[in-house]
Amino acid sequence: QVQLVESGGGLVQAGNSLRLSCAASGRTFSTENMGWFRQAPGKEREFVAGIRWNDGSTYYANSVKGRFTISRDNAKSTVYLQMDSLKPEDTAVYYCAADRWGTPIIATNQRSYDYWGQGTQVTVSS
Repeated sequence: QVQLVESGGGLVQAGNSLRLSCAASGRTFSTENMGWFRQAPGKEREFVAGIRWNDGSTYYANSVKGRFTISRDNAKSTVYLQMDSLKPEDTAVYYCAADRWGTPIIATNQRSYDYWGQGTQVTVSS
């Protein structure tokens, strides 16, 4: 079992930055692929970014590529999402998730992830 706790959300103006953190506890953290998802009001949850457990390879949704950066610190059992050049359309609840199988391909389907945090709200004003 893995417990995930997100932090770092808040209200920012468009063009500014935020860094989200996701602290993991429980079973070994370093062998799970990690992902960030988001859900805006009235919309389905969507993949944002993912990072592979063994070599730190990353994958991003087209909507955030070049603006967001996912990283992980296995020693601290923490994954981060640096969000730059934020836009109002980035407003959502952001969730981190763990894929316990650590597959070679970073999954973008939320059903591939086994553990989820409670979410943190990010609001970007225009």
